[in-house]
Amino acid sequence: MINMMQGDCMDLMRGKPDKSWDLTIVDPPYGIGVNKMTLGNGKNKIYRGSENWDETIPSQKYWDELFRVSKNQIIWGGNYFTEYLKPMPSWLFWDKGTGDNDFADGELAWTSFGGALRKISKSWVGANAKNEYKRIHPTEKPVLIYEYCLMNYAKPGDKILDTHGGSGSICIACHNLGFDLDWIELDADYYRDAVKRFENHKA
Repeated sequence: MINMMQGDCMDLMRGKPDKSWDLTIVDPPYGIGVNKMTLGNGKNKIYRGSENWDETIPSQKYWDELFRVSKNQIIWGGNYFTEYLKPMPSWLFWDKGTGDNDFADGELAWTSFGGALRKISKSWVGANAKNEYKRIHPTEKPVLIYEYCLMNYAKPGDKILDTHGGSGSICIACHNLGFDLDWIELDADYYRDAVKRFENHKA
C-alpha cells in the first residue's frame, strides 16, 4: 500500500511508536538554497516551491524522531548532515553523468548499514533526464535510484517511510517492487503533482 499524505512529517512521526518503520529513505533539504538555482533547467520550467524551503537543514528534533521511529535509514545529502550522523563506511554515491561542467558529478547518501561504499550510475542531465520524465521538483531523483535502494537494502515485507516526499519517485519504486510506503510532503502543490504522477503511473 502506498499512503501519500500532505502535511508536516514531524506531526506524523511524533504519533508513532518506536521503530514503526523498517527503513526510511529520505532526501531532506540540504540548506544550500537549491530552490533558487537553475540546475540547468531554467527557473521557470520547474515549480520551485516557497522562497526558503532549502535555506536550512532539519533541526535536531527531526533527526531524533527519524532515528526513533525507524530501524534503518538511507539519507540523501548525508554529507550536509554530518553533525547529526554517525561515521559509517557504507555510503552510496549516485554518479549523475553530468560530464565536464560546473554541476556536481553526483550526490551522496549516508546509510545505517555496514559494508563498502557503493556507486549507482544514472545520467540525469540533458536528454537522459528529459526523455525519462518531465521533472516536477528541482531536487527530483529518478525512480531507478529508489529501486536500487529498495532492492539492495530493504527486505520483503519491510515498511518504508519518506519524510520529504518531493516528486514521488519513491512511490513509483515501492509500487513497482511491492513495498508498503508512508510518504508525506509539506508543500501542497508538490503533493498534488506527485499524486497525479503516481496515479498516472498506476494507470
